[in-house]
Amino acid sequence: MTTDQMQKEIEKTFAEKFGGEGSVYASAGRINLIGEHTDYNGGFVFPGAIDKVIMADIRPNGTDKVRVYSMDIKEYVEFGLNEEDAPKESWARYIFGICREIIKRGGTVKGFDAVFAGNVPLGAGLSSSAALESCFAFALNDLFNGNKIDKFELAKIGQSTEHNYCGVNCGIMDQFASVFGKEGNLMRLDCRSLEYEYFPFKPEDYRLVLVDSRVKHELADSPYNKRRESCERVAKRLGVETLRDATMDELNKVKGDISAEDYMRAKYVIEEKDRVLAVCDALNAGDYETVGKKMYETHEGLSKDYEVSCEELDYLNDLAKEMGVTGSRIMGGGFGGCTINLLPNGLHDRFVETVTEKFKDKYGHEPKVYDVVISDGARLVKEGPKA
Repeated sequence: MTTDQMQKEIEKTFAEKFGGEGSVYASAGRINLIGEHTDYNGGFVFPGAIDKVIMADIRPNGTDKVRVYSMDIKEYVEFGLNEEDAPKESWARYIFGICREIIKRGGTVKGFDAVFAGNVPLGAGLSSSAALESCFAFALNDLFNGNKIDKFELAKIGQSTEHNYCGVNCGIMDQFASVFGKEGNLMRLDCRSLEYEYFPFKPEDYRLVLVDSRVKHELADSPYNKRRESCERVAKRLGVETLRDATMDELNKVKGDISAEDYMRAKYVIEEKDRVLAVCDALNAGDYETVGKKMYETHEGLSKDYEVSCEELDYLNDLAKEMGVTGSRIMGGGFGGCTINLLPNGLHDRFVETVTEKFKDKYGHEPKVYDVVISDGARLVKEGPKA
């Protein structure tokens, strides 16, 4: 469903459920072009908002109750605004969490009616939950707080919602991208200082395509925590706060004092930091070939040094390389999920056809393929009638 069609359906459903109309808000899912597993190492990430959104029609209702209908799962939930009013439905806890986090920070939230839906693909690592949080945070800031809460605070409100109401100890990148997204631009976010900068991403001769393997490998231990511990051990040995402050020369000097595994993990993180900076320079120069080369290097590092890939993702990466795709890599935490591919426009149809066919032959199911365009983040789509 296109975003325009979705908006019409949402407005129609709102009129049926609550009568009249509200204001329509949207916030985007995101991709991360490069800079993976760098956030908890104090490094840089390089996300952008995409043209797939969560959209909501919202109107204050003059009570102290929130009434929300999710069109995608056809469920209606009502809840109050005090801590003990937390709904049991997991999707509603995201919205409740946003309300509570605004209130905890001294902001205002009153009762409202809302209908929402989304076209952010679920399970593809595009952060539909951050899009949901950012959509409601932006809307409640606009409706009840005169937009006095700044954008960074909105991103932190989304992150705190994940931590405190949804049991996910996530970083800030997803909410940041969803709130700050800007059409035709990617953003370099410094995960240590939270400084950010926009970089032009307007590839006229190329496009971005995601290939979702639709596999997720369940792992016995927590590979995420183990890798984090490796990085922390090496940083400690080097006497730095995080690997952000380490160089390959320094790492090589202590190679004999650390395990081979810890060395490989740290090598990937230090090299990835340098790759992100190289991609920034390349984008400023409009050099998408270098961007693509760095994406392949990241995949290699994630697969061989950080060991968070899997057979299916390596296969998709090899296929991309064989077909002359400019750049391809795993996107996200790994062990399944998506590859992100930068490819020449002329290769698009053949790529989609070949990848779908060959992957199905090998693994017995088709991957899902999504074209994505870098777009705006959280925004007001249509102002409702004044009360």
